[in-house]
Amino acid sequence: MRSGRVRLDRTVVQGFYDRMRLVAPAAYGAIERDRADDPGRAFPETACGRLAGSLDAAGLRALGMWAHHWCVRFYDDDTRVGLRLVREIAGRTGLGWTVDEVRWMLDESYAAGPAAAHRFVLPRAAAAELPAGALAERRDGPAGDWWRQLAG
Repeated sequence: MRSGRVRLDRTVVQGFYDRMRLVAPAAYGAIERDRADDPGRAFPETACGRLAGSLDAAGLRALGMWAHHWCVRFYDDDTRVGLRLVREIAGRTGLGWTVDEVRWMLDESYAAGPAAAHRFVLPRAAAAELPAGALAERRDGPAGDWWRQLAG
């Protein structure tokens, strides 16, 4: 993590990976099926859309975090289907994002660098769901919307 930001507890981060591992096989399979399918199909009719539609809010957050992680790590691969999934999840409100989930995604986004053009789509949408000031904690400076500056 960059200096100046609050570090996440290792147990919390491991919990994210454990949750993402639960959805990863189905998510990867859905992405692969959608790659081979009609790209113009409406999202709810795609394998990713059916998977997203079958999950509760916690499962959808885990799916979003996994897809975000996958897309920012493999941005040089064909991630169009994964990015569509990320954008669809980013467009949903009321998923109950936590401050720690958003911080983790922001760290992933920052680590990916500018070559991953869509790296802030989901974390920014999730951050917008948080109470005002929830991400303002800093160790080395004044509080503020540092995540907006990071994404800019």
